[in-house]
Amino acid sequence: MRYLARTTDGDPLLGDETGYVPLSAAVSGVETVREALALGSASLPEPSRAFASRVPAEDLSFASPLPDPGKLLGIGLNYADHAADLDESAPDEPASFFKPATAATGPGGPIRLPPTELSDHVTAEAELAVVVGRTCRDVDAAAADAVIAGYLPVIDVTAEDVLRRNPRFLTRAKSFDTFLVFGPHIAVPEPGTDLSGIEVRTVVDDEVRARNVVDDMHFSPRELVAFHSRVMTLEPGDIISTGTPGAHVIRPGDEVRAEVDRFGSVRADVVT
Repeated sequence: MRYLARTTDGDPLLGDETGYVPLSAAVSGVETVREALALGSASLPEPSRAFASRVPAEDLSFASPLPDPGKLLGIGLNYADHAADLDESAPDEPASFFKPATAATGPGGPIRLPPTELSDHVTAEAELAVVVGRTCRDVDAAAADAVIAGYLPVIDVTAEDVLRRNPRFLTRAKSFDTFLVFGPHIAVPEPGTDLSGIEVRTVVDDEVRARNVVDDMHFSPRELVAFHSRVMTLEPGDIISTGTPGAHVIRPGDEVRAEVDRFGSVRADVVT
């Protein structure tokens, strides 16, 4: 597994389980994470081939791997168990929505709660996000790996009381600043990697509040890429967050983590 990341100083990195090297030392002529996304896993070299020593992850401070993400799509009710918990019917088609780029923040957050007069019931949820690496349209699910650059753990946040007042308020409920926390890196697996057994966990203050595996999704990550590519042109840096196994109410002082097997985790503090 290779990772694409970026330091808080803005330096792009290529890494693996043993550490990171400057992206420019590993891939000639590639200077940004967005440019590296288009290479695909087949052309992304191993960090060991770089003319630089690897630096352990614990010695680095990470920012969002994508400072300028493209379209940010979320998917609602994509896990069968989560829809049942909410007493909702499973959708026949992906229930997607947009979040603004201004909602995105990097690892650590913090997640800033809105003033209580705007919302006093906010929830956080772990999700596995798909990162698009190549411009595409009308992609078949079986061929989606050719346009998927990698996967990203994210924390999605919702002003639940706003949403409950009226489902048409979904955009507002999802769009407050810091309501989407990106993981410290984009994981780049080999094409054809089996995702079915990967577990996603919502963790608040070290307690697992919800968990489920990708196989329980109504629409797999590859199917979501294919579906949305029939609606709109997908471009490098676009992100589809594939839904949550479950959300939990958050309050000031909490620590939230999204844990995704094999692909990593991201944490954020909750503040006012």
